[in-house]
Amino acid sequence: MNAVYLSPNHSISQSCYKPREGTLIGRSRGIQIRGRSVVSACLNADVAAPNTGKTKLEKIKEVIEMEGKYLVGTYVRSPVVVERGEGCKLYDVEGKEYLDLSGGIAVNALGHGDVDWLKAVVEQAATLTHTSNIFYTIPQVEYAKRLVDSSFADRVFFSNSGTESNEAAIKFARKHQRQITTNGKEPATEFIAFSNCFHGRTLGALALTSKVQYRTPFEPIMPGVTFLEYGNAQAATELIKQGKIAAVFVEPIQGEGGIYSATKEFLQSLRNACDETGALLVFDEVQCGLGRTGFLWAHEAYGVFPDMMTLAKPLAGGLPIGAVLVTERIASSINYGDHGSTFAGSPLVCSAALAVFDKISKPDFLSSVSKKGLYFKELLKQKLGGNRHVKEIRGVGLIIGIDFDVPATPFVAACQNSGLLVLTAGKGNVVRIVPPLIITEKEIEQAVDILFQTIEVLDK
Repeated sequence: MNAVYLSPNHSISQSCYKPREGTLIGRSRGIQIRGRSVVSACLNADVAAPNTGKTKLEKIKEVIEMEGKYLVGTYVRSPVVVERGEGCKLYDVEGKEYLDLSGGIAVNALGHGDVDWLKAVVEQAATLTHTSNIFYTIPQVEYAKRLVDSSFADRVFFSNSGTESNEAAIKFARKHQRQITTNGKEPATEFIAFSNCFHGRTLGALALTSKVQYRTPFEPIMPGVTFLEYGNAQAATELIKQGKIAAVFVEPIQGEGGIYSATKEFLQSLRNACDETGALLVFDEVQCGLGRTGFLWAHEAYGVFPDMMTLAKPLAGGLPIGAVLVTERIASSINYGDHGSTFAGSPLVCSAALAVFDKISKPDFLSSVSKKGLYFKELLKQKLGGNRHVKEIRGVGLIIGIDFDVPATPFVAACQNSGLLVLTAGKGNVVRIVPPLIITEKEIEQAVDILFQTIEVLDK
């Protein structure tokens, strides 16, 4: 047990139980900050919460009832009250263990409680958390440099989420087209997006999202968006050449849409048409970027590069962040005050993001993602490929989809009951697998065994 004592000048974060100063914390991890020992995490803490006299089942019921009473009802939640996580495992308040193949919806790339991530967060929190973007901060510029040095981009704009990144890209595209349009012509203002796409839930990004049920309750939304069939290069090229398209938004691999991968020919056709007309090509890698495919950026596998790339989910290992990577040509169109964010790019979040990036960007790490992804798909095809309900097993790296001919919800629920957490995608008939990138082969084998044992629920 790596036991430490609380420093007289520090306490555990409010999300953890707070003992009195000097109280021993079982199995907590110690970090030295400026010569003082502080508690960096409460993972596996042996300190029990105050005894309220309630059973664990009563506590679960209470939490679910409180959520129903105090939170806006925007989420259909699984009846699991998660208490802690470690690596690729989550534990509920009853102590039940779950193998997490949802990864916080492709966010927890380094799993739960990564030591280097914890160290970066705790040290930065004890130093400087937030200043706004009125001032310069070192973690922000260092992280921006990392992103630029590792990509096609020349500059970065930070946001707080994927939908914010896509909103920024919409504005940047409109502003750029206005900037380059001369002789009294009308600038291009319209957009192309594709079937099964998902770009966010704020009004601009929502207008680019194909699911009608997401858009309809909030109409009228931003006009000027045309949805084309994903992969239909001819239709896209013809529309782009009409000269009214400000930008084309496309996911190299669709996550929410059902784990569909673009082809090189499709993306290259978009690139060529945009180059010919001045339209911008935007790759949304919010879910598939930063190592998820075994490449640092998903589009690298195609050898086709965008004008802008939107990022978010895994960047800071669970803290809220987004980013728009742009070329100098786009950045030169943006002036002071054209866009902004109070919280974006804070020292705390960027320090966490640096820790995540420095691990994932290593060639050996990326290679391991590719190998584990191939192994995962191979096992899935061996164990599940012959099932009559399985139409296809697809994906790249550790973003994998199992396409069924029936709704996947009963299967997902059965997996959860068996200690495995997976997601749905597409029209509810696809199981989406996006585990922490640190998942081991043994955990992959465990996951496939559970999937195999529970698939019979689809016959009931």
